[in-house]
Amino acid sequence: MKIKPLADRVLVEPKKELEVNKGGIIIPDSAKEKPMEGKVVAVGTGKRDEAGKLIPFTVKVGDRVLMPKYGGTEVKLDDKEYQIMREEDILGIVE
Repeated sequence: MKIKPLADRVLVEPKKELEVNKGGIIIPDSAKEKPMEGKVVAVGTGKRDEAGKLIPFTVKVGDRVLMPKYGGTEVKLDDKEYQIMREEDILGIVE
């Protein structure tokens, strides 16, 4: 199954965090921070301005991006977790 975001939305696969830290302590899911970095998997068709002109995306598939901790909508597909968010909610591109 595939997801194709609509309009100005972007599908991001969050970066997995390690379950064990450097000291060997296992961190429970409740204490883990949400990932703030991810990879763009798919982009929508784009947003339109008031005149109906299509505004191109700044991000593209394959970009590593910074996301807000609690932004977007979580989606689970084929045992993988994704975030769907508007492009304007993405904080930046990691180069």
